[in-house]
This record gives sequence, structure tokens and C-alpha cells, in this order.
Amino acid sequence: MAHGDITHIDIPVSDFPRATAFYSGLFGWKLAELPGFEGYPMWRAPNEISGGGLAPRDEGFSQPRSYVEVDSIDDTVVAALESGGSVLMAKSEITPTSWWAVIGDPDGNEIGLFEGSTGV
Repeated sequence: MAHGDITHIDIPVSDFPRATAFYSGLFGWKLAELPGFEGYPMWRAPNEISGGGLAPRDEGFSQPRSYVEVDSIDDTVVAALESGGSVLMAKSEITPTSWWAVIGDPDGNEIGLFEGSTGV
């Protein structure tokens, strides 16, 4: 992935088995919980490129959130703030080689940022 590519999409759900059946039946997505990500089923589209996760709706997710690959979360946050955006979730570690954060655009839309490699 390159800077600016959409790399992941979280979809908030309240019932994992129902959502798994819905998305796998409707779109042919493969869903599975991966080691280290228990309680967070990840989906993969048939093109094997697109993917994301089913996030628990009760943990602050109310709308789907796209994550964008960036070269540097720190630099992107500075640029977002200078352009009228905001920081909604500070940079946090996913693995020792990957991090995420969430910014808001000037209209209040949430945009996830991803830096690094998870090996997933």
C-alpha cells in the first residue's frame, strides 16, 4: 500500500454471527478472527485486496470508518490540524511495527490513519 490508499474499513455491528452471515452471504466476504484480534472478526473481499473488521458498535463506533495508509501519522496529524481538522483518537500501537489514529475532517467525518505493517 502507498500513502493515501484506503487500507481498512471498520463496520460497526451489534451481533457478530448475524453480521458475519449477512456480509459473507451478500458479498462473498471471508470473515475470521485472527490470532491477536479475538472479538474482532476481520473480513476480506473476493479481490483479496479490500478488507476490514467488524467492530463492536458499543465501543464508540456508530458509522463505518475508512482507514488511510500514511507514511507518518505524526506528520499527517499536523497537516490535518493545520487544514482545519481535529484529532479524535491519538496515535496508538497495534503491533510493534504498526500504529493507528483517528482524525476528523472540517465537516466532522472520521478518518482512520494507519502506518506500518501488521503482517496480517
